Amino acid sequence: MRFVSFLQDGEQRIGCSLANGIVDLSKVDSDIPTDFALLIAQGPEALSQAHAAALTAGSDTYVDANDITYLPLITRPPKIICIGRNYAAHAIEGGVEPPSYPEIFYRGSSSLIGHNQPIIRPLCSDKLDYEAELVAIIGKRGRHISRENALDYIAGYSIFNDGTLRDYQRRSSQWTIGKNFDDTGAFGPEFVSADELPPGASGLRIQSRLNGRIMQDANTSDFIFPMDDLIAKLSECMTLEPGDVIVTGTPAGVGYARTPPVYMQEGDVCEVEIEGIGTLKNPILNEV
Repeated sequence: MRFVSFLQDGEQRIGCSLANGIVDLSKVDSDIPTDFALLIAQGPEALSQAHAAALTAGSDTYVDANDITYLPLITRPPKIICIGRNYAAHAIEGGVEPPSYPEIFYRGSSSLIGHNQPIIRPLCSDKLDYEAELVAIIGKRGRHISRENALDYIAGYSIFNDGTLRDYQRRSSQWTIGKNFDDTGAFGPEFVSADELPPGASGLRIQSRLNGRIMQDANTSDFIFPMDDLIAKLSECMTLEPGDVIVTGTPAGVGYARTPPVYMQEGDVCEVEIEGIGTLKNPILNEV
């Protein structure tokens, strides 16, 4: 099952992505929520019922992907939990040893944007970097989750570009400020249900491209902390809730580690592609 969040005629909607296009679920059944977080909170049966309704929908329920504004898949997640240095090669390119425990930081929802929407390069910095990342979306509430059961708590997966202001990231020992500039966290376009992908979304090629040039090229099997381990470790300290977003870390090849460094500029286009999930694409604009 595949879903998108979008804006049309000033209203938030959920679309179900099918082979023939995107079905606007609000035109199929008025009881289906128009906020994807609310649909996830209703559980896997609600997702299946929405998908089944879309399969039988008429042609008048379809929308043209060129006529919609993609929103972040979940516009206001309960939590956006980000994992740093989850690929050994990325840790090494940054001059540190791979961590023995996940490096965890938060993003705020005001930093999120959708597919095709501009990542904003702020006035105060010229060091806007890209980070291709897999996203896991929690489907049910849990605490003290075992590794053996951890994948049962994931509803599905998506894509993230963790746009980072490197100079601000390094102004303190905490990374939060460099990771939370408005309109720097691209998220989407599609939610792909966990049953469509390998367990834990392992073994998927992940790649970033800047103006068509491959910058990062790795595989999710290279995680230091795979999905089941992350879920178990996070749930030791916090209750995971439906709609929580876990951004799982970026591979080697980021801009700041290159010689000379490569940072995103106005007019650039950055793409993040993950095998089996799709491509997230965003232009870069300067703040005005």
